[in-house]
Amino acid sequence: MSRFESLLNETPNAPAVRGFLHRPDGPAGGGLVLTHGAGSNSNAPLLVAVADVFAGSGFLVLRCDLPFRQARPHGPPLGSGAQDRAGLRRAAGLLRELTLGRLLIGGHSYGGRQASMLAAEDPAVADGLLLLSYPLHPPKRPEQLRTAHFAKLQTPAVFVHGSRDPFGSLEEMREATSVIPAPVELVEIEGAGHDLGRRDYDQVGRRALAALTRLAVL
Repeated sequence: MSRFESLLNETPNAPAVRGFLHRPDGPAGGGLVLTHGAGSNSNAPLLVAVADVFAGSGFLVLRCDLPFRQARPHGPPLGSGAQDRAGLRRAAGLLRELTLGRLLIGGHSYGGRQASMLAAEDPAVADGLLLLSYPLHPPKRPEQLRTAHFAKLQTPAVFVHGSRDPFGSLEEMREATSVIPAPVELVEIEGAGHDLGRRDYDQVGRRALAALTRLAVL
């Protein structure tokens, strides 16, 4: 397991950044901001495992609580998500100050969706996206797609998706991501649901890292 430490950055007139910073053994060759799903927080085992894998490969990794989770320990996000994207932008800016390498943002489900929406709004915010179990649509509601911003994405993206995810099948994911103009790779986790398997999260991290390397993001 990589070394990590608590981080709290409270700058006047800016969203607070709260989470945990994983440091590599040597100089950081890049940065990764990881955020959580709608019902979770930055201590989610998936995020911890993926952060460990990337830190072990030379990344400085920040897994952080989005503003809605900072405001209350339980419950779903409220509103449009704009406040959460503002918090994610602040976290990305903070990590940019700490590393000279390429910066990735992303996360699990809701966190990854907000990261992709932020990148569509401002391509300069990150050099790549890591989207774990992107919530393509609510379960059993395939007509309610969350893809309006996909055609505006100019940031290379890796989607890691379980073959039994009720928020979108692999076939639906392939069709939806085909409109993204930036380079995209879909990493399939066979037999996994929205939680990506609850078992070998290290494998998820390793496969995501390999996919980002193939896209020449790293």
